[in-house]
Amino acid sequence: MELAAKGFAFALPFFLITVLLEKLYGRIKGNDTMPFMDTLAGGYSGITMIVVQLAGLSFVVFPYSFLVKHFSLFTIETNWVNYVLAYIAIDFSYYWGHRFHHVINYFWNSHRIHHSSEEFNLGSALRQTVTNFFNVFTVFLIPAAIIGVPAEIVFLIAPLHQIMQYWYHTRHIGKLGFLEHIIVTPSHHRVHHAMNPIYMDKNHSAIFIVWDKLFGTFQEELESEPPVYGVTRPARTFNPIAINFQHLFLLFKDAWRAENWMDKLTIWFRPTGWRPKGFSEKYAVAEIKDVHQFEKFNPTISIALFWWSIVQFFVIFFLCFHVFIDLSVLGKNGMLIFVLFVLAQTYSATELMNRNKWAPLFSAISTILCFIIYYFDPNFFALRKLSSMLPALLLVYSFVQVILSLVFSREKSTTNYATYNEVGRA
Repeated sequence: MELAAKGFAFALPFFLITVLLEKLYGRIKGNDTMPFMDTLAGGYSGITMIVVQLAGLSFVVFPYSFLVKHFSLFTIETNWVNYVLAYIAIDFSYYWGHRFHHVINYFWNSHRIHHSSEEFNLGSALRQTVTNFFNVFTVFLIPAAIIGVPAEIVFLIAPLHQIMQYWYHTRHIGKLGFLEHIIVTPSHHRVHHAMNPIYMDKNHSAIFIVWDKLFGTFQEELESEPPVYGVTRPARTFNPIAINFQHLFLLFKDAWRAENWMDKLTIWFRPTGWRPKGFSEKYAVAEIKDVHQFEKFNPTISIALFWWSIVQFFVIFFLCFHVFIDLSVLGKNGMLIFVLFVLAQTYSATELMNRNKWAPLFSAISTILCFIIYYFDPNFFALRKLSSMLPALLLVYSFVQVILSLVFSREKSTTNYATYNEVGRA
């Protein structure tokens, strides 16, 4: 876990630099595809995913080492062939896991946040789940286990496979000629993130597009149908924690309200978006009916709140980088407390970005938590190793965030929905 944390520590600056470069490129080209608030929300989502993952709050139902032990028919030496086989097996497993996340109600909840942005850019690539509590899709690695691909190779290849999915989240790269027939390209993935009916639930592959073509889920990006991004039950928030639970809360409410016991039990495994008969009218939820005409979520903010939002993000960014460099300074309990701290800070900061009238309350709760942590641990996540002043400065920052949250909450709050008229998910 400490090795993974160090990897994330170096990944954070890489993600930040590439996002800024895409932003700069878009501004130079006159085609900025990275609205500030939406991109910042993606950054917060990526950070919360990392801290939750490092805390070990998700459970793999069928660990690969278990699969090798019980399904392996051969024992083969570690060589380059194993690495190739492992990579192909992981890609095959990802395709099926990804596809099931799209078509089953319960699993869609943990994937919905990745599709929640109404933009498509490197920032949206960072929108990752914190609710993948049970990973059952490693069963699709059984073919690799059967031929005896060693577990250590799979564990080494898996993070590389995940990182290689980052680059194609962009609208600045067009079609790539013959590569369109081999690998997943930005064009293929733009289709996947689109909510146009023709594009829905297509192109689930991660690296090799062959899986979609083989199993009937491929769709080419059409010039006559530019992709429109988002989900057809829009999130309407920049808060990644809220987005992570929106669909799950709806499932719980529908299961509770359902009179038919079969509906209560099966709603979780029905097709994505399914609700008991009559619920769409009786318990309506906001839904985009025409993807060619809808309004993007875009709360107006002042210049002061713009810069304060940047400050808040970089405080969390710096703390995470510091902790990830040497995870051992926290210990198991310390890591759980750090997760709670990051989630609280993220919640309050993004609700302020939303212009939520309750943002000062969330900031106050976050600040109280900060003081409680300091009371029990004056080193405050080993910040004293860097400077004896840092814990005290963080306390001052926490107090200031409450004051500024009160100030910003008094500004005129308007939610500016930009009408989307391009020809253009749940």
